[in-house]
Amino acid sequence: MNTLGFLPFVVVIGAAALAVAAGAWVVLLFRSRLRKAREMGYPSLTAYLRAAPRTDEERRDAADLALKGLVVCLLGLLFPPLLLFGLIPFFYGTRKVVYASMGLGLADDPDQPGR
Repeated sequence: MNTLGFLPFVVVIGAAALAVAAGAWVVLLFRSRLRKAREMGYPSLTAYLRAAPRTDEERRDAADLALKGLVVCLLGLLFPPLLLFGLIPFFYGTRKVVYASMGLGLADDPDQPGR
C-alpha cells in the first residue's frame, strides 16, 4: 500500500479542520465579548464594539481583541480562508485601541477638565 497517496487527503482534511476550528474560535470569541459587553452595561455587542473604550479594562479588552484578530489573520497567510475570520476581531479591536489612543472615549469622564 502506498502511503504517499494519502498525503493530499491528510493535508486537505487538516486544512479543513483548522478552518473549522478557527471559525469556532471566532464564534466563541464573540460570545465572550457579548457576555463582557452586557457586564459593562452595553445593550448589545454592536454597541460595545462601536463605542470608544471608557475604562482601562475596556482598553485592555480592545487590545486583546485586536491581537487575537491579528493572530488569526497571520494564520490566514498560511491558510487563506482564515484571513476572513480574523479580519472582524482585528478591525474592531484596532479601532477601539485607536479611539483610546486619540482620547475619544474621555468625553464621559467626570475628571476631564472643562466639564
